[in-house]
Amino acid sequence: MDIATYVNSMRDPAGLPFYPIVFQFLLVLTFALHIIMVNLVVGSTFLAIWEIWKRDSFGLRLSKALGRVITVGMSIAIVLGVAPLLFVQVIYDPFWYTATTLSAFWALLFLVVITLAFYAGYGFYLGNRRAEVDTAKTGWALVAAGLLLFTALFIHMLSMEQLMPQHWKEWIVSANGAVSYSGGEFHGVEFGRLLHILIPSFAVTGVFLMLYAAYFKDRGDYDPEYLEYVGQKGAWMAFWASALAIGAGFWWLGLIPQEFHFARNPFFLAGAILGVATTAYIGASVYRPQERAIPSALLMFLTVFVMCCAREALRMKHMSQAGYSIYNYPVNADWPSTILFFATFIMGLFVLYFPAVAAFEAGKVRSGQIATLDPSIGRKAVSAMIAWFVIVAGLGIIVSLKNGVLF
Repeated sequence: MDIATYVNSMRDPAGLPFYPIVFQFLLVLTFALHIIMVNLVVGSTFLAIWEIWKRDSFGLRLSKALGRVITVGMSIAIVLGVAPLLFVQVIYDPFWYTATTLSAFWALLFLVVITLAFYAGYGFYLGNRRAEVDTAKTGWALVAAGLLLFTALFIHMLSMEQLMPQHWKEWIVSANGAVSYSGGEFHGVEFGRLLHILIPSFAVTGVFLMLYAAYFKDRGDYDPEYLEYVGQKGAWMAFWASALAIGAGFWWLGLIPQEFHFARNPFFLAGAILGVATTAYIGASVYRPQERAIPSALLMFLTVFVMCCAREALRMKHMSQAGYSIYNYPVNADWPSTILFFATFIMGLFVLYFPAVAAFEAGKVRSGQIATLDPSIGRKAVSAMIAWFVIVAGLGIIVSLKNGVLF
């Protein structure tokens, strides 16, 4: 059996419940959000370690603040990571299932390592929350940093194995005909691509520091000199990391098969132009980080999103070599479940709007003060959640009665 026959026969015989381009767009969008949070966690962890080693008073204060960023950011990154993984399993199921079978040991170990990384990050936060002003400890942060790098390597390897179906047979069956059932295989690592994912961690974290300085500038209990220190550090870090990320991107480009002609891909060209523009803009903002924090963040997000589009275009190039296209996936449109899915998505955004606004407003007032917030937003969010439960439970009962499950 050739590889094209294999991957196409491995598709779900039920087909897709909706059009593949919609799943593809949601895959790219949710992955962009996920990788931004991953970058923030990785960059914050290493920056916290660096600031503690410097033993500067402002740096120690910043490192303790980053402890909270690491724990909250990792929680959000894990939750956001579920969505792109589900979309990959829907439209690229033969590739994902084969890769996770080839390297099942590492796929399962990833879950253990990311859990330990979260606890290590939380240990760093708790260990320094009540520490003296001029002291901080790096032990748990070092553990978290090492574990995060391991998780990055695991996911990179699994992603690369999906893109190399032409090597699957030789990875499973050795030259002497022995078949490996261990699931311990580790293949396909490209450090240029891995660095292109990791280096932007410091660019994203730098822009976050600019936003941090802008956010707290109106609070009287934050030292303006400290905020200026944080903002300028963030701008400089974002500038140099963005420049290095461009270099890593071109190294990665040199590793891509020449027959793809990927340097002429519109998404790659747009991402490269945006990357240069973002780097230049941040470089011009190093002495005005607070004023230019929001435009820098918007440019950074746009750059990451377009590069994620380029990443998806490259995946399609690899898949086409195996005779696979998501646009040829059989579609058996299921409108009720699709409508319920998008309605749930919109309802979720509406419900999350209230705690997001509450947290944003609460952080802008001094400790001990109460932020003012329109209570109708919370009541509407709770009403929407109750309505959603009633609708979903009602649909479940109706379908169960119709199919004779309850009686």
